[in-house]
Amino acid sequence: MTPGLYVVATPLGNLQDLSPRAREVLQSVAVIAAEDTRHSQILCRQWDIRTPLVSVHDHNEQDRVDGLLARLRAGEAVALISDAGTPLISDPGYRLVRATRLAGLPVYAVAGPSAALAALSVAGIPCDRFAFEGFPPAQAAARRAYFNSLASESRTLVFYESPHRLAASLADLSVAFGGQREATLVRELTKRFEEGVFSTLAELAARANAQAPRGEYVLVVRGAPPPAETDEGERVLALLIDTLPLRQAVDLAVSITGVPKKALYARALAMRRP
Repeated sequence: MTPGLYVVATPLGNLQDLSPRAREVLQSVAVIAAEDTRHSQILCRQWDIRTPLVSVHDHNEQDRVDGLLARLRAGEAVALISDAGTPLISDPGYRLVRATRLAGLPVYAVAGPSAALAALSVAGIPCDRFAFEGFPPAQAAARRAYFNSLASESRTLVFYESPHRLAASLADLSVAFGGQREATLVRELTKRFEEGVFSTLAELAARANAQAPRGEYVLVVRGAPPPAETDEGERVLALLIDTLPLRQAVDLAVSITGVPKKALYARALAMRRP
């Protein structure tokens, strides 16, 4: 093969999604740098890929870079894969790719599955402009501040989330963005129990709270409404704020209009100032 680092996308779940080119590359390189060699062996056995595997994950990537660079400098071809999908997208590999580029060595993309793009394609939510946000912070306070900072983002947002934090994240999103914001929750992409639910953040939060989430999740959230819709939120807020406590007026206006809570709360404070 032509020497260089090959960044290879692998199936999300259905092993039949490995492209012919990806299979050929994985069979032909000198070594495969894999996030979890035990997991990748399943794919290799399926497609008769007998290339040696070396682990490259979050805890050892920096230590592996020098050895893999030495092989690349020696004229070998090296493949980089993650457990599923396209490497580096919330997966290890950035340090290796950057080091290879800085060394002036070639890096080739072997395109294929990506959970974020697959979820966008089936979400039924505008995807002409979007921002991939990966996994939200694990700690509650940091996660809420993070969601509040995104409440006015007009682009569609794509998040990954683990099953044990899904209900809490959806509840926090519902507060920060407004419960009526449209979203699609997709789980187990390309696998036997693939499922996609298109609803509101409030409804998705209620569903996640009512039943124990299982599988791997991608959440696609519609962006903040345009200014005209925000103006409608302020109009409703103005009708409520004289007769209800401030927080109650804001919450009700958010529920009625779907305008981000952060924006309406700031406007409510301004309305209440003498």
